[in-house]
Amino acid sequence: MKKQLCSTRGSYIDADFWTAVRNGVADDGGLIIPADWGSDVCSSDLTRQIDVETLPLSYPDIAQAVLACFADDLDTQSLKALIHQAYDGRFDAEDVVRLSPLGEDFLLELYHGPTAAFKDIALSLLPLFLGEASRRQKQPKKTLILTATSGDTGKAALEGFKNRPDCELLVFYPDHLVSEIQQRQMVSSEGRNVGVCAIRGNFDDAQSAVKRCFADPQLRAALNACQLELSSANSINIGRLVPQIVYYFWAYRQLRQRGVLTAGQTLDFSVPTGNFGDILAGYYAKQMGLPVGKLIVASNANNVLTEFFTTGRYNRRRPFMKTMSPSMDILISSNLERLLAHETGLDGQQVAAYMDQLQKQGEYQIDSTLLHRLQKQFACGDCTDEQASETIRQVYAESGQVLDPHTAVGVHVLRQLRSEGFEKNPCVVLATASCYKFSKDVYEALFGPADMDEWTAMEQLNKRTGISIPAPLQGLRDKPVRHTDQIEKDAILDYVRQKAQAMSHD
Repeated sequence: MKKQLCSTRGSYIDADFWTAVRNGVADDGGLIIPADWGSDVCSSDLTRQIDVETLPLSYPDIAQAVLACFADDLDTQSLKALIHQAYDGRFDAEDVVRLSPLGEDFLLELYHGPTAAFKDIALSLLPLFLGEASRRQKQPKKTLILTATSGDTGKAALEGFKNRPDCELLVFYPDHLVSEIQQRQMVSSEGRNVGVCAIRGNFDDAQSAVKRCFADPQLRAALNACQLELSSANSINIGRLVPQIVYYFWAYRQLRQRGVLTAGQTLDFSVPTGNFGDILAGYYAKQMGLPVGKLIVASNANNVLTEFFTTGRYNRRRPFMKTMSPSMDILISSNLERLLAHETGLDGQQVAAYMDQLQKQGEYQIDSTLLHRLQKQFACGDCTDEQASETIRQVYAESGQVLDPHTAVGVHVLRQLRSEGFEKNPCVVLATASCYKFSKDVYEALFGPADMDEWTAMEQLNKRTGISIPAPLQGLRDKPVRHTDQIEKDAILDYVRQKAQAMSHD
């Protein structure tokens, strides 16, 4: 049975999951969402409910159950094959991810994949989803995937899509606004079908430009002439978002198995987030039957989401802060649009008005009724670099665990809320990256200021903590730079057009 999809801007989509994955965004400029999750839909009407108490324990098996709720018309064995192809032998955790104690709470380690960041989990599956989508096309075209990255998505996409014959990939990252290690991961990427380009601007500039590419009819016509069609590896693509739902269910099943939770007991999650994708996956898990208490929106100094969930005002007109958690240095949280669509009862006109105000005026304000509904489901807080560094020190002193700066934000906000009387459900903090992707900041947080580069800091951090450097980061320093393109932030359309023309002549 084909599950109904719609745009956040209100239009219903006469297409299946595979077409949605291939298209990336809706024709009206909105994001594609399940139409059966509006706030005016009764739970009894939902078609994606999962009985969490009967779920198996292994990650691939849970992925099978979750993804089957979206992957229309794909038989069980074919879906199972995709999952095993994505994960078998590519992650150094026994079951793809790992759950470790953090005092009375827990860390969900999501960084044991090929690029040492949580984006690997979804971006190991998305290329296979796109391959299946292409196979179903009557007149298949090569897919041109455009991706904006604040640091981790780029390399995960480059790794997931490299050398695939059915697609080309272009990654855009903000120049000097990612860590040196993140940058080297990207610019050293191999693969005959991948390209990397720095833009002179921030992540919001890159993301907005990629969205303009999808909305530009002239570019689409030019790509069509080159036998290319656009898609995205960002979480604006529902195919990127859906695999992230899985690890919320996996964490719950693990804690049930360990006796930490009783049947039906609610579990909180603290999620370091900038673009609101990872935490939206938790919201989707809740819609599917997971007993989630509160989803904690943990922001760094770019605390636009903290203000929103506190006051109902979304205001991007603020100084952009470069922080030690660069993957969260975002002022336009794209996936928040999806949440607004669901919680307004799929009122596309209202959501479109919010997005128009955000684009033209730099802000919008939701009403008190909607704000109250959101506050019943979400808590929030923010964290400075100094607080993140202190949290890294504290956790290392307590347990010997070394957090990356993004995960430290999630831990700090949770502990801050606890100190203010926040309800004490068991809580899982999503650990989003290896500490070694931000070696110098982490080293200095633990041992004080040091006159050394990222690579020396990586070696010294390993020597002083004994924590192994992930295999994907070993030897990275010596890999040759293969991608050197740099453009102005408003030049992406022309750049994509030129690259597409070159691809058509290869």
